[in-house]
Amino acid sequence: MLEWMHDLDFQKCFQKNMMKMTYQQAHEFVLKSKHPTDLSTCHGKDLHFAISEKVSNEYLGTISLKHIDLLNRNAEYAIVVRKKAQGNGIALRATQLLIEYAFSVLKLHKIYLNVYSENERANKFYQKVGFIYEGCSKDHVMIDQEFKDLNWYGFVNAS
Repeated sequence: MLEWMHDLDFQKCFQKNMMKMTYQQAHEFVLKSKHPTDLSTCHGKDLHFAISEKVSNEYLGTISLKHIDLLNRNAEYAIVVRKKAQGNGIALRATQLLIEYAFSVLKLHKIYLNVYSENERANKFYQKVGFIYEGCSKDHVMIDQEFKDLNWYGFVNAS
């Protein structure tokens, strides 16, 4: 996990600065990521899942549903995969599984996300998965003394 958190290429894609994340902090994040047995307690919480290699069980990334809102039946989507896991369909398959889980198990109606407008690779990926572009928030966040635009996407359960 610290590999991508301490990578400058990854850091350019995040609002939160993770360059100072310690092993202890990453370990605490993993321990807090245990999933509740009673899903009704997920309201207002985040669920994080490790993406791992099937045979070796090697950690390849993290995929999440954040700010779960059971009343309005939506949650924010997030994903990060290690460089070695990019370009081979792992993020696509993990996203498909997470969407299926969100709609069938959590009974959510919508999953949403935001991404820097300038992050072309991520924007293309989200569209490939099936997220629908909903609009752009101009100058929405300030990173390194520069305002950045955020693109918003949504994926609505059609069933």
